Amino acid sequence: FSRGFNAEKDLVDCLASMSANERIKEIQKLPETMRKKREIRKRVLEEITKKSRHRGARPSCCTQCMQGAAVSFRRFGNTLSGYFQLLWIWHKTLKIIGAEFGTSVVTYFVFLKWLLNFNIFSFLINFGFITIPQLLAAEPNNLSFTGLELFTGAGYFQQTVLYYGYYTNATISKIENGPSYNMQLAYIFTVGIYFVISLLILLFSIVKSFCRNFINPQAYSGNASKLLCTWDFNITNEKAVKLKQKNLSTQIKEDLAEVNKEVQNFSVMERVLRIAIHLFAWAASLGTAVAACTGVYFLCINNLKLFIKEDRNDLDSQAGMLVLPVITSLLNTLIPFFFSWLGHLEKFQTPGQHIYVTIIRTAILKMSTVGILCYYWLNIVAASESQCWESLVGQDIYRLVLVDFIFCLLGSFFGEFLRRIIGTTVCMSLGRPEFDIGRNVLDLIYAQTLTWIGILFSPLLPGIQLIAFFIVFFVKKVSLMRNCQPPRKVWRTAQMTTSLMFLLFCPSFLGVLSVIGVTVWRLKPSEGCGPFRGLPSMYAAISVWIQVLENYTVSKWVVWIYQNLITSELFFFILSGIVLIFTYLYWQLIHGRKTMAKLLRKQIIN
Repeated sequence: FSRGFNAEKDLVDCLASMSANERIKEIQKLPETMRKKREIRKRVLEEITKKSRHRGARPSCCTQCMQGAAVSFRRFGNTLSGYFQLLWIWHKTLKIIGAEFGTSVVTYFVFLKWLLNFNIFSFLINFGFITIPQLLAAEPNNLSFTGLELFTGAGYFQQTVLYYGYYTNATISKIENGPSYNMQLAYIFTVGIYFVISLLILLFSIVKSFCRNFINPQAYSGNASKLLCTWDFNITNEKAVKLKQKNLSTQIKEDLAEVNKEVQNFSVMERVLRIAIHLFAWAASLGTAVAACTGVYFLCINNLKLFIKEDRNDLDSQAGMLVLPVITSLLNTLIPFFFSWLGHLEKFQTPGQHIYVTIIRTAILKMSTVGILCYYWLNIVAASESQCWESLVGQDIYRLVLVDFIFCLLGSFFGEFLRRIIGTTVCMSLGRPEFDIGRNVLDLIYAQTLTWIGILFSPLLPGIQLIAFFIVFFVKKVSLMRNCQPPRKVWRTAQMTTSLMFLLFCPSFLGVLSVIGVTVWRLKPSEGCGPFRGLPSMYAAISVWIQVLENYTVSKWVVWIYQNLITSELFFFILSGIVLIFTYLYWQLIHGRKTMAKLLRKQIIN
């Protein structure tokens, strides 16, 4: 006891001799509970006060004011940090969901949180560099607001910053002979740089997730360390302790389920029957997707007739505009339920196989639908006799995003709430439903794909999608807790996050880049609206800017970069080769570390 007391006294003396920052860091590093750390901090402060009195050193008035201000500022920072943690809604929610439903369901909410943060970034970029300058030069809106515009996106919204057609092609300058803002360059550079940054973010996220889950999964999973070394001794609250215990218990069950996989042996007849069922399921799913895309195409043709109609502000025409998004969203909501039923019919050996197959089938359906819509927008609407075809495309995407959001909420109501009522009151053998990860994940990817496409035609669309994802997060969380049951079979989803990020990248993001590329380089902008009116293409704005810069000696380096790098196919070929070489070297480095770690573990065991 006396030895422990002396060690603690030496620790207090040592901490008292340090500076304030060093003392705080050292106390944080101590492997003690929060209560014990507070006691040590209190004793250290008492020791410092005692030494000050013993020396008779009394700080000056200025020093006392500075110390008081520092303490007040630190307390204000701690209070503000506490409030921000309360506002950070998903921090505690993800822990609760992980404890109750496992990592498979948590993957969906983590992916939703990632998309929500991504859309915050998208909205801030577009609003800051495109919308705010346009608001400074905005003209009054002469159209009346009826309320129906919230659903159709037409009418009053046509003359607002929501759509491409409202933005000016002039140089904005609020001060005479002062700095000016070129809206053409701002529009194309903001969209272009945004997609480059998005590409880098997606690639970084995929590589990071791939390294964590495929190349070196043991460093992050830690089968034995979860049981022996992962307990956080700073947790003192009883609810937090129980939640942490549940989380660890669920993770250990998932790891054990992955280790103890049962290999089922089937007879020849059973294998033939299973193959026949799989072929039938794939034929049915692909046939359904083809039929849905055909229906969407013919709806698109009918939708164009409403666009080129002379009086598009009457009630019947505006209501008719909702037919395409409603039917498209209805197909994208109902058919995945059919795909999920096919998955249950196939009786996969693991829940992971069922989820991945459902995701692939739903991705084929939704990406094919988006492909049909893009063909309609770029080849039919762009070639129509409309005065501003870009705003028409923006309105179409606005309606699709809004109606898809409504159907997403209805899917939670009918697919989970009513299913729970039926399973617990009418047909007790059904029980509560499980959370359909595949269907819900593809809803997010589909919505994000529409948002990426719509950024060029409706710059504020990420803000609308941000609000939608925020509401979806709450609705799905409440529906999950009240209506769903945990998965019957526990399974680990370490690689699922990587798969979802890759699916978001390809075909979603790469497909969007193709659509944006065709729009910027190939299509002729409208003559009477938008920042690129009167130009042969949107990209021509950069060519005109470069021609202007050629007259200035100071800007010759920009012209050289454009002529020798940006427009050079050889430069991008060499750049691609360098990226591939570095990727290969990085892979070899990671693989070598993994091999070395295995050898070290074998030596330790031996």
